[in-house]
Amino acid sequence: QVQLVESGGGSVQAGDSLRLSCSASGRTFSTYPMGWFRQRPGKEREFVAAIVRSGDITYYAASVKGRFTISRDSAKNTVYLQMNSLKPEDTAVYYCAAGSTSPGVSLYSESRYHSWGQGTQVTVSS
Repeated sequence: QVQLVESGGGSVQAGDSLRLSCSASGRTFSTYPMGWFRQRPGKEREFVAAIVRSGDITYYAASVKGRFTISRDSAKNTVYLQMNSLKPEDTAVYYCAAGSTSPGVSLYSESRYHSWGQGTQVTVSS
């Protein structure tokens, strides 16, 4: 298990940018694929983005592709979510998660992930 702490959320206007950070404890950070999920008001939690252990392959939900960028810095044990051109529909609690190295379950699926942060609120007003 790994402890995850998100930061960087806040209230912004439509069109603005935010960068979320997720700091991980432990020395094994680089062994986990990492993901970002979000839960919008009244909705179930959904996949946003994921990055493989090496950092050279990323995955995005269609709703954020081209606007959001996931990255990781293994030296800092941190994964980031750069969010540009924010829309009111991006309003949600954002969670980072550490995933299993097993390839049997898609990185798009919550069941791939074994450790979750507490979440950070992002509110986008029009």
